[in-house]
Amino acid sequence: MKRFVIGDIHGGHKALVQCLERSKFDPERDLLISLGDLCDGWPEVRQVIDELLRIKNLKLILGNHDEWTLRWMKDGWMEEIWTSQGGLATMESYQRDRARVPGSHKKLLQDAALFMELDNKLFVHGGINPDLEMTQQSPELLMWDRDLLSKAVMVARHKPDHRYGKWDDIFVGHTTTECYKTLKPVHACNVWAVDTGGGWSGKLTIMDIDSHQYWQSDLVPDLYPHIPGRR
Repeated sequence: MKRFVIGDIHGGHKALVQCLERSKFDPERDLLISLGDLCDGWPEVRQVIDELLRIKNLKLILGNHDEWTLRWMKDGWMEEIWTSQGGLATMESYQRDRARVPGSHKKLLQDAALFMELDNKLFVHGGINPDLEMTQQSPELLMWDRDLLSKAVMVARHKPDHRYGKWDDIFVGHTTTECYKTLKPVHACNVWAVDTGGGWSGKLTIMDIDSHQYWQSDLVPDLYPHIPGRR
């Protein structure tokens, strides 16, 4: 069994399929850890979740966009902060009808973890406060934090071997590496940023968590040429 982690998909089913194919991912045997934000952006959220549900060994970390989508699925929440940031595309993938959301889709998001530890590796959507135990981290911090990555990038310039927490590797999504002027994963200290802009103008990335080899989709806007995506 090989073990993989994938960055923020944001409704880009075509990009997801490319990553799975290019990495030769085996949906019957291999492990896939999704760092969250399956939802909001490109128009195929429903297809993304259907694809992921075919994977026998799937672990999902809850992203902030997934949390927003789950609120809509459960009680019809539709605040502008969500609808203006890709939520409309998510609703449209279900024909704007919560009754059309399969129970398995809602359950996948409901059962998602806020973080996961595996063989001295940590997986989280946003980031952590390395001065706190994991039991003390708030859900908001785990889903929304960007400070861990930004600090790691700065510290790595002078102390590349610095470690945050006890882990060999900390894999995060949420903050596109486009912010650091690259469409490749960013490795800073023991932090790996795997969101390479798949929800914006970049690519989707899947990485072998043991070898750190990675594979990428085409530029996602090129896969949806007549769709504006998130603005």
